[in-house]
Amino acid sequence: MRRIDEKLAKISSGNYGPRDFIITFAKDADLLRGCSATGRDTQGRPRPLAAYRADVKRVIESDLADIVLTSLSTAEMLAEDGVYGRSNATPAVRLNDPTNMWRVRGGAYPAHPALPFRSARLDAVKPVANLGLYSVTFYNDPVQDHATLCAYSDFRDLATAVGIRHFLQVTDPPFAIDTGGAEYGAYRNDILIRSLAGVARRERPVFIETEYHGPAAMEELAGWHPSRLVVGLTGCPNGTTRDCLERLAQAEKYGARLSGFSRESFACEDPVLMLTAMRRVIREGLGSFEAVKAYHADLRQAGLSPNRALQDDVELTSPLLRAHAVEAA
Repeated sequence: MRRIDEKLAKISSGNYGPRDFIITFAKDADLLRGCSATGRDTQGRPRPLAAYRADVKRVIESDLADIVLTSLSTAEMLAEDGVYGRSNATPAVRLNDPTNMWRVRGGAYPAHPALPFRSARLDAVKPVANLGLYSVTFYNDPVQDHATLCAYSDFRDLATAVGIRHFLQVTDPPFAIDTGGAEYGAYRNDILIRSLAGVARRERPVFIETEYHGPAAMEELAGWHPSRLVVGLTGCPNGTTRDCLERLAQAEKYGARLSGFSRESFACEDPVLMLTAMRRVIREGLGSFEAVKAYHADLRQAGLSPNRALQDDVELTSPLLRAHAVEAA
């Protein structure tokens, strides 16, 4: 039994402790951004794919991530190198890449509602991973959301037949959605639970990642059916490091039991050091302010220049997070 299954068993049985919190490190940007996924080196030159994949190996070897999510092509490389044989991390593959995830230079795809699409064939995924991510976005549009759920239904048929488990990522649209007098978080919770209510246990996602819409929305979703529905966060959006760590602390306080993290959505200086900071917040109960200070100390020790000065990086820039700031344990 891998560590992820041990943690899920504890969470589902009501025996959760901070050390059971699950972190997924996502390094699948090559499937989203193409050549620009690798970023640039200190001299402004494009980094090669080998350097991008070396980051993945560093995270796996650090043992700080429970799940490492990649594209199928990267997963095949990692399997060939035997990296996971020396680790407790579980390999996972992005199993769909709808059009709103196509974030190529000059592309306008994220500005439009998603069209379902899957690059990876599940029979090709199976030899390298038996877990993957499936992503959906709801728009409060009957035609759009019907197409999304039909594609998800077809996917579950194939995944069940092939023997691949999945976790479900529910992302917010990048533009405002009309939900009448209801908050989007309430709409999101309802449409998500409605969409899963008719799904048999053997087809359900092993857990769900969602955006953070505050304590009430997280607490409602996490408390719906905690023995069958394990919920948590998508990767932190851009902001300060304090925003990222405070969001994590708040969500865990109100029932989140897992979180994704990706340099594609949050441009941190070093993924291993950032994962260390996240573990400090959850395992040690370190407040987000102190955790940012410790992170900057780690950067100095590693000889890395911070993206922001410490006095700027400890700021909470999100009104939602400021309103519900968590005190250290």
